Amino acid sequence: MSPATVVRNFRELDARDLQLRVVQPGLIGLIDGTISTLAPIFAAAYVSGSRAALLVGLAAALGAAISMGLSEGLSDDGSMTGRGSAVTRGLITGVATFIGGVAHALPFLISDVHTALAVAYPVVATELLAIAWIRRRFQQVSLRQSLIQVTLGGVLVAAVGIILGQA
Repeated sequence: MSPATVVRNFRELDARDLQLRVVQPGLIGLIDGTISTLAPIFAAAYVSGSRAALLVGLAAALGAAISMGLSEGLSDDGSMTGRGSAVTRGLITGVATFIGGVAHALPFLISDVHTALAVAYPVVATELLAIAWIRRRFQQVSLRQSLIQVTLGGVLVAAVGIILGQA
């Protein structure tokens, strides 16, 4: 199936099916990838520097992508819930998880850990803003409420990484 066919198929979905088959799996992946990888990346940065943070970030993003993709795909074949193809949902969740996890690992391509951290923090803030906007746009959650929820989650997990990285 060509990418154009995939895009056309998604455009033909009604609002409910778009929510169940694309938005929710993608949002679950983006949230998990962004938030769950914060602690290991920041802990590695504080303990061992940029190279370690980059490698831990890539490993965490890839591992989380595989895990979340499998979890989504294996949790429901779509026949009972009407959520669509397990493979498609698993791929959407896995790719979104990887994107969420790798984005704030990439600043650690910068060898100076302090500069990398100075770049990584705004990247994380941008990711959390994007998640809040997607929730507002597709799930009618108020932007304020969503920002509070995702920021609180992100801060808690990042704090774990920072605290353990400085222990």
